[in-house]
Amino acid sequence: MMVKFKYFILIICLAGCLAACKKNVPVDDYDPTPQFKADTAAISAFVKTNNIQATKDASGIFYQILAPGTGSVVYAASTKITSDYEGKLLNGTVFDSTNGTPISFTLGNVIVGWQIGIQKIQKGGKIRLIIPSYYAYGTRAAGSVPANSILDFTITLTDVQ
Repeated sequence: MMVKFKYFILIICLAGCLAACKKNVPVDDYDPTPQFKADTAAISAFVKTNNIQATKDASGIFYQILAPGTGSVVYAASTKITSDYEGKLLNGTVFDSTNGTPISFTLGNVIVGWQIGIQKIQKGGKIRLIIPSYYAYGTRAAGSVPANSILDFTITLTDVQ
């Protein structure tokens, strides 16, 4: 009788432990505001320290138009863009680059920072985007990009369709 009672308690404890485990459950009460403020302060300091003539967009993305390009494309999520780019972390580490071989994307399939920034130039244009983590990968790590990383892209838009 005592052995059955011990097994019963063990099963209850095990069930309780397993029921308490939550894997890959999104955090519903995450407030991105503190991280966004920290990112904005870091970007402002980076821009000032490196004497970058960047403009802060209403969204919070910083950009520098290096060449406006030509055309009058009105961008949509379905717009196909072809670009040559280099993406770096603020410490200068290159995490992605097309290495001079442009690749194509559908605008709606890239990070939000690109969706906002690309619209500021036309075909042949070149832009530098310094993107707060909220508009990049947020709290998720992506490949060699740590979570909550500010991204610094230099993008040449070689084609727009």
